[in-house]
Amino acid sequence: MTNRHTRILEALTKKQRIEVATLAAMLEVSQVTIRKDLDQLEERGLIRREHGFASIDPADDVGKRLAYKYHIKRRIAVAAAESVEEGETVLIESGSCCALLAEELATTKRNVTIVTNSAFIANHIRYAPYGKVILLGGYYQPGAQVTVGSITCKCAGVFFSDKFFIGIDGFTEKFGFTGKDHLRAQTVQGLMEQARQVLVLTDSEKFSHQGVVQLLSTEDVSMVYTDDQIPPEQEAFLREKNIVVHKVSSAGV
Repeated sequence: MTNRHTRILEALTKKQRIEVATLAAMLEVSQVTIRKDLDQLEERGLIRREHGFASIDPADDVGKRLAYKYHIKRRIAVAAAESVEEGETVLIESGSCCALLAEELATTKRNVTIVTNSAFIANHIRYAPYGKVILLGGYYQPGAQVTVGSITCKCAGVFFSDKFFIGIDGFTEKFGFTGKDHLRAQTVQGLMEQARQVLVLTDSEKFSHQGVVQLLSTEDVSMVYTDDQIPPEQEAFLREKNIVVHKVSSAGV
């Protein structure tokens, strides 16, 4: 993704809908160039095109969350991808950091199988040169573009994954890693049974939020990939629970 693409996404994150002419003036390029950029972003499922406008999907859509703090999430994804070896099978749950991880794996790892319940992720990496994708069935949630429920867990039951990567909506010392949707939480807990390791990918802001349901307890998680703005007390708590905390730089964003 180019720097111009990132700036377009950041602008749309703030305003949701912007004229093509306004974007061209803001980025000091022609409208023809902006239209080409928007075509590429739309192909990746990150924005929507309208006549003379570009818009971004509702707040619960992965495309919009992907645009928020993109550079930090990209660094988190790249760092997490280094933990994946050639030939491994990995389970990747929904989330913006997870989508970028899948993109990194499908771009740089020649022999990695990605099992996911995220239709967004499957679509996001469809043009990537590498990576085999297995999309799990189940009850489809169109806003988040994921499958959830007992059918999803049953579909996953035929695969054993070396690593299970998930995103979170919040964290508390009492309940651990939390989410907003009970069906997603049940699915995460079911999918976890198929993995040797569970790894959380999230920007540090989530450690200041609390979801309404528990996704995973701290005992279930072996590693957390985040940025260096994680609150020190939360980082210390995770380390006390024998969770390895990998931090990327948040500078320059």
